[in-house]
Amino acid sequence: MKSFYMIVICLMIIVLGVPSVIVFAFGSNKTSQNINEVPTTMSPLTPIGTNAENITLSVFRMNNNDIENMFLEEYLIGVVASEMPASYELEALKAQAISARTYILKFLMTEKEGLPKSADITDSTIHQVYKDSAELKKIWKEDYSKYINKITQAVKETEGLIMTYNGELIDSTFFAISNGYTENSEDYWKVALPYLRSVPSPWDKNSPDFNGMTKITSGEFESKLGVKLTSDMKLHRTSTNRVSIVTINGKEFSGAALGLRSTDFSFKVVDDSIEFTTQGYGHGVGMSQYGANSLAMIGNNHKEILEYYYKDIKIEKMKSLQGYKDLVVKRSENH
Repeated sequence: MKSFYMIVICLMIIVLGVPSVIVFAFGSNKTSQNINEVPTTMSPLTPIGTNAENITLSVFRMNNNDIENMFLEEYLIGVVASEMPASYELEALKAQAISARTYILKFLMTEKEGLPKSADITDSTIHQVYKDSAELKKIWKEDYSKYINKITQAVKETEGLIMTYNGELIDSTFFAISNGYTENSEDYWKVALPYLRSVPSPWDKNSPDFNGMTKITSGEFESKLGVKLTSDMKLHRTSTNRVSIVTINGKEFSGAALGLRSTDFSFKVVDDSIEFTTQGYGHGVGMSQYGANSLAMIGNNHKEILEYYYKDIKIEKMKSLQGYKDLVVKRSENH
């Protein structure tokens, strides 16, 4: 390893269900990455490789309330394209591909209830964002071929790779930009996971989206929290300076209660409103996407990036997992 330095009302299901709370709108990415030419189409049920062709998914498309069936690795192309800017370095995109594959495989191996029409997963931020080729063409326009080639390469070159800790799939959470440090899992979700430890991510401070400002009227504030606006508002912070608890007139709320871009925030009352200043973007647990790209830019590969943000994990082929063969059989019977 080179030297380099959403109120939360959710329990562990959030850790399992939402790898990222906030994602960017990636409509105009630019890249200088030179890549090898690979197929530019995303055809349903057309595997891009040879190792995972037996695993298929039924994805619930939220916009048209329909089910779309596809192979795992094909699904991952649409996820990586939606969850990380295509302008990011290839090694960062590879890290995102492995994180997304780890998430969906763990999701498939866990019994889930409440999914519509017996779908396996949705295409929204409830789980992982997925967009198909038609949607991506609208976003990327003339850059579609360049970006889809690049992301397909990232998925293909990491095909079948997942992250484990002590032989089990990890909760591969990620987010957009840290406040300079990632967060310990128990400081956000109240569940301590040994591989989701706080690490420095100083590169994130260079992001043009590092600082944010949100203004909330007193009426909106009082309606959202069910309390009267007062100057008696105290912020209790974690070791990484994120707000864990907000105390207002003796009532306690999670630091995420206001739905701000980040739980690292300060505030001031201005007339009939409160102005919140935030640093970073997202829950802060796991891999910082901006940090991952920064590490890639200074020469770190996807393995080094993942091992930095997820402590003491192992990157291995999913075929080595206990229960994988049973999953393949189950998927083939159900699709």
